[in-house]
Amino acid sequence: MAIGTDNRRLPSQENLFLDYVQRLHDHKEGRRMLHIHMSGLRPYNRRDHHLRIAANGFEQVIKSLQGQLFTLANSDLILVFRQEAQSEVETSVVKLRFLFGDDPLLVPESDGIDRFCTWYDADARYGEILDLARSMVADEKAREAQVEAEQEAKVALRVKQEFGEPITPATLARLEEALSRADLSNMVRRQYASAIVGSAAPQPVFSELFISIRDLQEAMTPGVDLTADRWLFQHLTGVLDRRVLALLRKDDYFTLSGDISFNLNVSTLLSPEFLAFDDSVTASRRGTMVVELQQIDIFRDLGAFLFAREFIKERGYRICLDGLRRDTLGFIDREGLGLDLVKLIWSPDMATEDEREIEHLRSLVARVGGDRVVMSRCDTRQSIDFGQAIGVGIFQGRHVENLIAEEHRKQELLSRKRRRG
Repeated sequence: MAIGTDNRRLPSQENLFLDYVQRLHDHKEGRRMLHIHMSGLRPYNRRDHHLRIAANGFEQVIKSLQGQLFTLANSDLILVFRQEAQSEVETSVVKLRFLFGDDPLLVPESDGIDRFCTWYDADARYGEILDLARSMVADEKAREAQVEAEQEAKVALRVKQEFGEPITPATLARLEEALSRADLSNMVRRQYASAIVGSAAPQPVFSELFISIRDLQEAMTPGVDLTADRWLFQHLTGVLDRRVLALLRKDDYFTLSGDISFNLNVSTLLSPEFLAFDDSVTASRRGTMVVELQQIDIFRDLGAFLFAREFIKERGYRICLDGLRRDTLGFIDREGLGLDLVKLIWSPDMATEDEREIEHLRSLVARVGGDRVVMSRCDTRQSIDFGQAIGVGIFQGRHVENLIAEEHRKQELLSRKRRRG
């Protein structure tokens, strides 16, 4: 049997103390308890090394099995000990009083109450000790709940600061109205998917056209996270689909050189907007266009996808399934689904797998067809190297764009040298 790591939290000292007190019920005779109120000391006397010194003062009592020490979350110490160790415990307390003698907590009050130490006879005051233990557990639970709530609030604040307020139906309605009038041409980006063999320069296979959600968010809904709600964002992508199709229909908008791809929802493929777009495209041009569909979209309504697939394949378009990860690649039958390409999302943790896992990925890529797999989000050289190692032939991402730009600069320099020569 494999040995796993137990991620359960260890019981707190407060819970251990309560459990100890409950088990002490039948053995309380001849035992005493000392509660040292370290939490009442000034902060400069409650540093970690002070707490360690205080706890170490009772080390001999603990080692001789004469007592049990609990260090609480609020820095208080509780020692339950046998009466025979009373003198030794009192000696340790005297040392602690000397150590913290300058603290106001140890200055005697007129009422004579010792605010630094509280002594209990476990037999005579057992009920009081049990109530104290229960209250400590309750207080610690309340403190942990407060800390957890504060941490969640901080995380929510960081998310809000980074991404903005979650989108709402009312915000989406206003955005949809604004999109119907806005010129989105300056938000359309073009990113190449390129074949890369070894260290050779990238050879573009097709270029993906897409609207930058970040640019759209900053320009039209600053302070609002457009992706926060999955279903509202899905609706938004449908709106953007129609705008992209409208842009592509404009002869003067894009020089559609080379093969291109664009993201659409399955529902958009069945819409009047796509039919109008299809009517405007020549038969020869359709063969250079790749329609990218999201994995989550096609499996949400497989019947609608199969219907849309037959239509667009008959018209001559190619289909790319986007959004695959290493744990879903093995579930895709590319040929059975009638797909021309699939996109595998790169993540750095893929390169940390052992050789068996790498070999498994290599076999999955081979089954799909290495020249039919596009590794996306390749922002580092590591992603290219790993993709090549498992048989991927096409890559897309910021690092690929950088390689293309670098190759263009080289070619420009060579061209200048030839002209000078």
